[in-house]
Amino acid sequence: MANILISLLLTTLSIHLIASVGAVYNIVDFGAKSDGQTDSANALLSAWNAACQSTSPATIYVPNGKFLVGHATFTGPCANNKINVQIYGTFVAPSNYANFGSVGEWIVFDKVVGLSVYGGTLDGSGSGLWACKASGGSCPDGTTSMTFRNSKDVLISGLTSLNSELYHIVIYYCDGVTVQSVKINAPGNSPNTDGIHVEESNGVTITGASIQTGDDCVSIGPGTTNLWIELVSCGPGHGISIGSLGKGYNERGVQNVTVKTTVFTGSENGLRIKTWGRPSDAFVQGVVFEHSVMQNVQNPIIIDQNYCPDNKGCPDQSSGVKISQVTYTDIHGSSASKVAVKFDCSPTNPCSGIELQNIKLTYSGAQPAEASCTHASGTTAGFIIPPSCFKLLLELSCYITLPTHMVFITHYIDGVKRRKNDNQKLYTYTLIVDLTENLETNRRTYII
Repeated sequence: MANILISLLLTTLSIHLIASVGAVYNIVDFGAKSDGQTDSANALLSAWNAACQSTSPATIYVPNGKFLVGHATFTGPCANNKINVQIYGTFVAPSNYANFGSVGEWIVFDKVVGLSVYGGTLDGSGSGLWACKASGGSCPDGTTSMTFRNSKDVLISGLTSLNSELYHIVIYYCDGVTVQSVKINAPGNSPNTDGIHVEESNGVTITGASIQTGDDCVSIGPGTTNLWIELVSCGPGHGISIGSLGKGYNERGVQNVTVKTTVFTGSENGLRIKTWGRPSDAFVQGVVFEHSVMQNVQNPIIIDQNYCPDNKGCPDQSSGVKISQVTYTDIHGSSASKVAVKFDCSPTNPCSGIELQNIKLTYSGAQPAEASCTHASGTTAGFIIPPSCFKLLLELSCYITLPTHMVFITHYIDGVKRRKNDNQKLYTYTLIVDLTENLETNRRTYII
């Protein structure tokens, strides 16, 4: 009885919410069929046109049932800035991958402001294409399930995406997008089925997502700024990845990214930055990874600046992507490989300003986990397991009296080290020598 009352209450609440946003356009009234066989794309487009032309807030209502939908692009700008797409049913993609796999994008929202997509399921019917690719046959690239492009103030909430041929959700050239409480599922061996891809976008928030797929759970492309990722579970999959970057020379950088409170289970990677080994003016700066749990993850922490999938057509050059100011805090759990922390950085643009704090990663094998550094430098704090691979530094200090407004410091590339005695107005002049190469580092002047 209680369940019935709750169900009635939720139904009443849903009807109230739909009615409260103005006109409601039921796709069935525009000819959509919930038989899973009749293409309802035109009915959806007709409902969209009506909602988009409305001068007051509008809702597109998708009832329960399976609706076969071919390619559909919903284009703005609209006459109002509040369109809700309320989905209770399932959109099913055509199963003929030979044709549908060449479309590129399945459901697209373009140039829309104030869009909200609630609930529903997308079934991308990707198994046929995956089998084709696995056989080595001649196959189309595949089609992304849902794309948001050139849009602003978008909410995607409670959506489930299954078996996309290619990427599940793509956010491209958008500003102010929130993705919350989504579920994404595809087999671990399904190729290029990234869960959520963000590129050339600002102010995107991803929270409360459960992602199981065959590629990156979240991939972060060039031109991404002010991205917040929180409460995400990943696995199977290739982790949460910044990149790949540097495939082209004139790429914009990635900056101000926060990834926190995440769980990785059996994934190929955990927290990853990947760049191609070729010249580029791209960069990665101001990244925070914190509060992550690794459960039997192949590469829990990795920066790979020689990225080349399957080792085919590798450029074999030095990556021009500059990586700096990356912080890892409270990362713990188990690694499926001996090297739990790997920083493989560019020889011409070494990774700098990496911070490790309270890291505890254990190897499931008989030997302890290890860390590996190539052309990377940084600092550590708290407990660090496995021990840091940053180069050993020697500090030789002497006290000298200087004017109170100036201090001269010679420092290594991993940061400034300064000590001050206020009572004696003394400063520390620190000479830091790299014991590996026995070279004195550059001298700089700092005004304080």
